Amino acid sequence: MCGIIGLVAKEEFGVRDELLKGLKRLEYRGYDSSGFATSNGDFVKTVGEINNLLDNVDKTLKARTAIAHTRWATHGGVTEINSHPHFNKEKTLFVVHNGIIENFQKLKEDLELEGYEFISQTDTEVIVHFLDSKIKQGKSVKEALLEFEKTVKGTYAILAINKDEEKIYALKKDSPLALGITKTGFVLGSDIYAFSDKTKKAIFFDDNELAEITAEKYAFFDKEGNEIVKAPKTFEWEEAKEQELDFAHYMIKEIKEQPKTSKRLIESLHTLQKDKLKEFAKLIKDCKKLFFIAAGTSYHASLIGAYLFNNQGIDARTMIASEFENFSLVDKDTLIIPISQSGETMDVVSVLKEIKKAGAKVASIINVPYSTIQRHSDLSIETLAGQEVCVASTKTFTNQLIVLFALAKELGYEMDIEGIPDKIQKTIDENEEKTKEIAKELSQKRDIFILGKGATYPIAREIALKLKEIDYIHASGMMAGELKHGTIALIEDGTPVISLIPKSDLSMDSSTKEVEARGAKTIIISNNGGDFIVPDSDDAEFAVYSTMIGHLLSYYIGVELNLPIDKPRNLAKSVTVK
Repeated sequence: MCGIIGLVAKEEFGVRDELLKGLKRLEYRGYDSSGFATSNGDFVKTVGEINNLLDNVDKTLKARTAIAHTRWATHGGVTEINSHPHFNKEKTLFVVHNGIIENFQKLKEDLELEGYEFISQTDTEVIVHFLDSKIKQGKSVKEALLEFEKTVKGTYAILAINKDEEKIYALKKDSPLALGITKTGFVLGSDIYAFSDKTKKAIFFDDNELAEITAEKYAFFDKEGNEIVKAPKTFEWEEAKEQELDFAHYMIKEIKEQPKTSKRLIESLHTLQKDKLKEFAKLIKDCKKLFFIAAGTSYHASLIGAYLFNNQGIDARTMIASEFENFSLVDKDTLIIPISQSGETMDVVSVLKEIKKAGAKVASIINVPYSTIQRHSDLSIETLAGQEVCVASTKTFTNQLIVLFALAKELGYEMDIEGIPDKIQKTIDENEEKTKEIAKELSQKRDIFILGKGATYPIAREIALKLKEIDYIHASGMMAGELKHGTIALIEDGTPVISLIPKSDLSMDSSTKEVEARGAKTIIISNNGGDFIVPDSDDAEFAVYSTMIGHLLSYYIGVELNLPIDKPRNLAKSVTVK
């Protein structure tokens, strides 16, 4: 889940202003530590956010070739020694890596027999010593990387540079990697965020591809070392420009962008993506078996999708991607619908590679164009939410729901999608001050329960997730009907319980009364009276507006607790490891 970047340019660039500015754009991928190295042999590594690295870099430091890394720790603790880049004993070969080397222990033992000493606890250090060993045996860096590819087990996007050589070597398997083509040279990055402020032209690495990049040219090779031709792609992307941030945090900015981003998507579904929407709906109608696969917030969206499609007589199921292989069977008559913000979620990507072997069709809902999931799909609809900087997904979730609403509408579900943007704005305008008020009370609680039913059950889980990841509060989102089968034993005097009650849902009213009878402090979100009143809608559309309340609550609780809202501890936005 780490972020890597490499720059090679015709003229010298400022390391602080160019390289680390690009790295900063990838900080959502991990922020335990960071570091860089240049072809001049300069390198700096620090623990913590990239700002700590910036504070330790001379503003005058320049280079023509450099690589950098921001880390989400997997192997080894959060220390400066474990930070990337890693290097050989002579400090002439530098490597950054995103992924996991599964057989690193065996590789390490073999290298130790050769006399190599390891100073870190990371799996990545074996890469640089393996390459160094092969180079000292007379192989080129390219040849060493090809041999490494045949030896290693795991996932990786690797950038390597040699001191005094103006060239970057890159190797990719499973972990994402792209090459941005600029007027002054090339930028390598874990995704298009790394360079989308500089260019809209990129080449996307496929698995088992190696590349050599200088300021003047690039060359791609297959796993046998044969040169291959890769054509650049042009992509469109809306930036989240830091200089335009008029809010205290990106999370609240992204919540309040939703009237605009939802409207943009709806217009696209009527125009540019209209044919894709109809083709997507046809795939749903024609399949014999349908599975959603997703993780985290996207999984909650998929639950809404299953609710909607089953409502239209389509047997749709959803499965958390990491458990898909244990509970699901697919064949050539199966349609798989992956949902992902980043389009790089490794749990989802791994499933797609396996189900494609069975001949299943894949139609995805993603936010990032040319992402791995989109490139593994037969058809894809883009949610057009634009760049989402906060680790917690908000505007992407809403747009995922809108895509699912539009598909359900194609299948016969009646809904006024066009009115959603204005109702989102109304929900924010009429409830934001109330969320601030209740957030003060909830910020003092350590346990919160959220109850839902049908279309609101996924939202109960989504709100609970935000309370966990943003506010570090133990929160449980659950089916209201399951309350009496054990969980009600946890209800005490003053325990906060948020009830999601669309219109007059008598069973939800009953469950709310049950917890009140045991002393719970209930907070009701409804379109028919309550603590938070949202616009009139059916149960599915109610999911959008009740989610807005939940996201606002989690945001303002985080403000009350003075927490790092955009960068919660232990998390990263794009989960590219299993």
